[in-house]
Amino acid sequence: MLRVLLLIVAVLLIIISLLQGGKSEGLSAFTGSGDLGLFQNIKERGPEKVISYVTMGLGILLFLLAIIIRVVE
Repeated sequence: MLRVLLLIVAVLLIIISLLQGGKSEGLSAFTGSGDLGLFQNIKERGPEKVISYVTMGLGILLFLLAIIIRVVE
């Protein structure tokens, strides 16, 4: 039962991560020559903020489920 829940959370986490918008745009993002902006402080608004929170929550849930499964079994 817990393993099925872990699988569902993992799939949801992948889908939500793919829905997130890219931090850099344009041709420089495609070639990799531009600044990725990985550590820039970018304000998220509206749906982006919700998706970010859902991603964080699913990541924490995935981590906790993995620990619980390891302890229980």
